Amino acid sequence: MNLNLRNAIIHNVSGNTQDQLEDTIVDAIQNGEEKMLPGLGVLFEIIWQHASEQEKTEMLQSLETGLKKQ
Repeated sequence: MNLNLRNAIIHNVSGNTQDQLEDTIVDAIQNGEEKMLPGLGVLFEIIWQHASEQEKTEMLQSLETGLKKQ
């Protein structure tokens, strides 16, 4: 991913409230547009970087469970 794209995505959501961030995530998922995937990836990267080891384990368990249901 281009670093400029990453910075642009971060800039676009910096200062957003939790409700606004949730709306952004839900909208991206519901629309299912491929062009939204990089933005979700950047948001996940930020979540991952700031998560505790326990939170990372929980995310991985949730991801594994979700993938089995696909």
